[in-house]
Amino acid sequence: MSLVSIDAEDDAFAYRYDTQLLLDRRDKNLDESEIARYITENIEGNELLAIGDEETVKIHFHTNEPWKVLEYCAGVGEIYDIVVEDMIRQSNNLQG
Repeated sequence: MSLVSIDAEDDAFAYRYDTQLLLDRRDKNLDESEIARYITENIEGNELLAIGDEETVKIHFHTNEPWKVLEYCAGVGEIYDIVVEDMIRQSNNLQG
């Protein structure tokens, strides 16, 4: 097995963990743009999607700190269907 380097400037996997979850917001006035703004301003990563309806927001984010996404989202609502996949392991044909 070869090691894959993590270099934020050159590596496609600079942000190793594909972090996905569903969030039921406690505050129905908290919209997806506010959630996205918080994540992008406070958690390093890329490929953010924050889409939803009046009740639920789907979050998809690549980061090296998935626990920060989970912590923030758990603070603003109920989180479920949580998936954190290691994209480097996946690219090496290992379970992610």
